[in-house]
Amino acid sequence: MMQRAFFLCLLALAAAPAQAETMRCGSKLVSLGDRAFEVQQKCGEPAHRDLVGYTLGEYDRREFKMEEWAYGPNNGMLYILTFEGNRLIRIETRRSR
Repeated sequence: MMQRAFFLCLLALAAAPAQAETMRCGSKLVSLGDRAFEVQQKCGEPAHRDLVGYTLGEYDRREFKMEEWAYGPNNGMLYILTFEGNRLIRIETRRSR
């Protein structure tokens, strides 16, 4: 029973999307904290762009736009970039199906 639970935990971890701090676009590197226009200069137009919503900034005084950009699939990998207030805050990688 213990081996089965361990195996199921490993399977769940493997199925979850991975997060990275950098992404390579040709010979250029995109990093967390980059501005949206910098990412577009380095990687080109995304395959898909989606407005996710808005989030409140520090002290709940300003709203920031949340966007997700998708690049790929490149070699079977899909890259999903999340921007908050035009700053890159998350890079997710997933295997495309």
